[in-house]
Amino acid sequence: METRHAGAPAGLLLAAGEGRRLGTPKALVEIGGTRLVDRGVRMLHEAGCTPIVVITGAARVDVAGAVVVHNPEWRSGMGSSLRTGLSALAPTCPAVVIALVDQPDVTAAAVRRLRAAYEAGARVAVATYGGRPRNPVLIAHEYFEEASAYARGDVGAREFLRARSDIVVPVACDDVADPGDIDTPEDLQRYGGSR
Repeated sequence: METRHAGAPAGLLLAAGEGRRLGTPKALVEIGGTRLVDRGVRMLHEAGCTPIVVITGAARVDVAGAVVVHNPEWRSGMGSSLRTGLSALAPTCPAVVIALVDQPDVTAAAVRRLRAAYEAGARVAVATYGGRPRNPVLIAHEYFEEASAYARGDVGAREFLRARSDIVVPVACDDVADPGDIDTPEDLQRYGGSR
């Protein structure tokens, strides 16, 4: 792969869901006194992403250090949040790292690995765990429109990644992050969090 130096990617944190099974919007959940939305923004900042865009829906929240964009179609699923986020980025944005608010053990180190793959020439990079693609995901600007076209219902970038497997660079992150998510009260209890 050729080396490219295109500037820092933006960070996009999808935080619009109502947390139906959890009983509260995930963005507002606290672990160790810190809201998940703030943890996600801090993680993207620590990885050098700029700007950071947070997509909200069920709960309107202010977030320091981020641009907050409300997705009026949040009830239709994650796809609309991804489309909203990609369309909110400046035309000059070279790439974006997409993260989910309910994965508190995804780390800046994982995002830095995606950035390293991008700086080495990857146009799409995905964190893998046990060889399986999960989150976060990095997408270069020239694929924003195509990724948006695949984002429907409760599907974010997954179908785009499957359709364009020819350009996806897998990046092993098992040793620096965990993609476990918080979907239920039991999940939250394991993290010692509160609603």
